[in-house]
Amino acid sequence: MKRAGDGFGRQKKAAAFAILLGAALLGASCGQEGQGAQGAQDAQEKEAPEPVTLDWYINYAWYQTPWGGNLVSDQITRDTGVSIRFLTPIGNEEEKFNAMISSDTLPDLITLGWWENAVDTMIDRDMVCALNELADAYDVTFWEQADPTVVSWFTREDGNLYCYPNSSYSPEDYEKYENIASNQTFLVRKDIYEALGCPDMTTPQGFIDTVKRAAEAYPEVDGYPLIPVGSHVFNSTGCVSFDQYLQNFLAVPYEKDGVYLDRYTDPDYITWLKAFRTLGAEGYLKEDIFIDQRVQMEEKLERGQYFCMLYQRTDMADQQAALYAKDPNKIYMAVDGPKNSAGDDPVLPGSGINGWTVTLISKNCEHPDRAIRLLSYLMSDQGQMLTYLGVEGVTYDMVDGHPLVRPEVQELLQTDRETYNEIYGADNTYWMLQDNARQLEWRQPLSPPNGQLEEWTYPYSHYLGQYEFSFDRNTEAGEADMKVKELWSRVLPRLLLAPTEEEFDRIFAEFLEQREDLGYGLVLEESTRQMRELKERLKIEQTGRTG
Repeated sequence: MKRAGDGFGRQKKAAAFAILLGAALLGASCGQEGQGAQGAQDAQEKEAPEPVTLDWYINYAWYQTPWGGNLVSDQITRDTGVSIRFLTPIGNEEEKFNAMISSDTLPDLITLGWWENAVDTMIDRDMVCALNELADAYDVTFWEQADPTVVSWFTREDGNLYCYPNSSYSPEDYEKYENIASNQTFLVRKDIYEALGCPDMTTPQGFIDTVKRAAEAYPEVDGYPLIPVGSHVFNSTGCVSFDQYLQNFLAVPYEKDGVYLDRYTDPDYITWLKAFRTLGAEGYLKEDIFIDQRVQMEEKLERGQYFCMLYQRTDMADQQAALYAKDPNKIYMAVDGPKNSAGDDPVLPGSGINGWTVTLISKNCEHPDRAIRLLSYLMSDQGQMLTYLGVEGVTYDMVDGHPLVRPEVQELLQTDRETYNEIYGADNTYWMLQDNARQLEWRQPLSPPNGQLEEWTYPYSHYLGQYEFSFDRNTEAGEADMKVKELWSRVLPRLLLAPTEEEFDRIFAEFLEQREDLGYGLVLEESTRQMRELKERLKIEQTGRTG
């Protein structure tokens, strides 16, 4: 809960920074008279783009950043003539998006996860434009900005490219760069962890003992109850913290002898689920983690209420900055978390060639020419530098041929992301077309409070795009996959809160039987088929054991 004075304080801070920003912009325009005059002359010779506003739907309820009023979005509008009206769902994203599809009310631009079934639905129903056709008709420079490997990957059997990803990496990028990070981390609250003597939490018993010690020593933090173990949201497919992330930290293998494995029956994974069950039975898995949505979680993260959690570091970067501004000792730090019985290092996924989200242009778009030009602009080096670094001479300077973010800008980014977004809007505030691989060329030095979280993942980050499957719900395997995931979402909380190990075993055995009845064998067969196909396309060796 925010204090009554927080908003007023932020307004005063924003006003002060706005004055500084205005002065910086004036200095940037007048600093080099000859260059500035020539730039003004060039601008007059060019016809200013006709202003248009495009509706851009972002399929995440948590995304609430507006367009306009900050440095980056205003510059994009000046350069392209395009203003954006962001639309986001209230409540369940899938229900909202399905309703738009059913009513044929898709907005101009759409961004959603690459794995979402809605992507195929929109394409199959001829509801989105082929980007290649728009590029050929309105903006051939699109082909100069697009990555040929990405274009080839996303081009459909009909020869058309309907979407373009963000955060996409190829296997070659992992060979080229040493600092590709994973988002998956095991986090502990720094002050509590260090006060406990930095205990070993890599074994089930060590984990259990440490969580109990933390809860007993710190029942409250800054007037709020401590939540000993945190996690991502529980949803209709389970909870990534207690399934996918935990499996990755335990280096549970994905395949053996070219066949995709059932990772949920791995002995080490079951052992760790039982460790969490022990904590749950004794009251250390609080009700909060089973019912909270992201908004509630962000409030509790900003208060530092969680002791430890398997969590995606970028999802709590803003709250980490707020904690750092209040007390650098009360931030979260990444440490070695759960490991398998052999003590192997975790195998954590970096982003694959699918990236994170994809962006499409709807056939309802009245200005498809402007939409494709906007995509080309954002994908270009100019657009990437702007969305990542901001404006030269205002947020960063070129030093020996390399951009360097100004100290006062970097400090605001580290301590108050909300105000940073309001004033500057850089550092991928508008992430819809971010090209992380390209941005590595302009990478800034890592800094607190989030630098340590990223750097910790470097040795454990691997290209695992060959295991990024997409199931078509209209197929037998796709329907089975959906039903099995829904079953797991109901079973997982029961396992974690089972009063005894015997009850855990009974619930899990029942789950395995029900899963088979739902067609899990088809899911494994289809996973193996897709894995082999993806490996062939990615030119990855087919044999071996990965994990």
